[in-house]
Amino acid sequence: MNAPTVFVSAGEPSGDAHAAAFVAALRTVVPGVRVEGLGGPRMAEAGATLMARIEDLTVMGFVEVVAKIPAHARLLKGMRARFARGDVALVVLVDYPGFHLHVAEAARRAGIPVLYYIAPQMWAWAEYRVRKLRERVTHLAVILPFEEAFFRGHGVPATFVGHPLLDRGDRPGRAAARRTLGLDPGRPVLSIFPGSRAQELHRIWPIFRETAERVRSVRPDVQVVVAGMVAGAYPEAGGIQVATGRAIECMAAADAALCKSGTTTLEAAIAGTPSVIAYRVHPVSYLFARMLTTIRWIGLVNLVADRLVVPEFIQGAARPAALAQALLPLLDAGNPERERQLEGLREVRRRLGEPGASARAALLARSLLPA
Repeated sequence: MNAPTVFVSAGEPSGDAHAAAFVAALRTVVPGVRVEGLGGPRMAEAGATLMARIEDLTVMGFVEVVAKIPAHARLLKGMRARFARGDVALVVLVDYPGFHLHVAEAARRAGIPVLYYIAPQMWAWAEYRVRKLRERVTHLAVILPFEEAFFRGHGVPATFVGHPLLDRGDRPGRAAARRTLGLDPGRPVLSIFPGSRAQELHRIWPIFRETAERVRSVRPDVQVVVAGMVAGAYPEAGGIQVATGRAIECMAAADAALCKSGTTTLEAAIAGTPSVIAYRVHPVSYLFARMLTTIRWIGLVNLVADRLVVPEFIQGAARPAALAQALLPLLDAGNPERERQLEGLREVRRRLGEPGASARAALLARSLLPA
């Protein structure tokens, strides 16, 4: 029998990393498999042949996404044409829900089974959208422990495979991370994670910068390092070290972290780093989100814990004075607030499961391929 062709689609850099690990695992459990798709450099390095690349597609928010509609439409047209050739045995979608729900529809119309790895967070939004997922997706490989029961309860086959962040084997110890970053090993470290998207940086970075300045005005011994993702995107960072491309080291080195909402909050839980969550979006995007969301918290770490472990400051509440006040106790060893949060982070880490998410997702994919 000819080796199957699997089409894998990742729409943003984080998805590219997870898709690359999946592709590597799939090539192990399905020898000779041909992998094509949409992705970035890491997917290509893992052995996928890319029909298109993800650069410049990454957007967030209701307002910001409008500008990318033409590019998404062109990509979708190309994917429909590819599926129509009839030789794709399975489509695997990795995160990026807005676009990928359309890809799932195109695949099912072409008679191709669909595995969705890192499922859309429909538990956070109006649940009526789950109907689209039920109609278009064959199986979900979910990475948060509460998702399996949610989706199965809505008629969508789902399997919890664990969180792919647990598969990272490149986390240094604190002392090694501080040496790599050139930090004083004997002084406390505050690491800042403002994100990489232009619209995030525009709204979040000035607040985070001023927060760091307020922390240092109270604690001059604190070293502040920014986990930079985009070179030159952090203006007026006087006295604050910018470590571009060193997010893992920044988290490992930190006594406390200031994080935008997102996967970074789970990174902090896995690293055992107490943190504070803050986020701002376009006011119109926030208005729509308030109307549509059904969740109590926005931080993934709090959603996994099912309680408020890490303080959240959203929109107008994300003020430098409030953020600094929340961060200062977390920088002191033995502080009761720090100890309380560390206990909660350990529970989150246990709930995330065991390493091996990519391998388990690859086994699910193999089960969906023709015999």
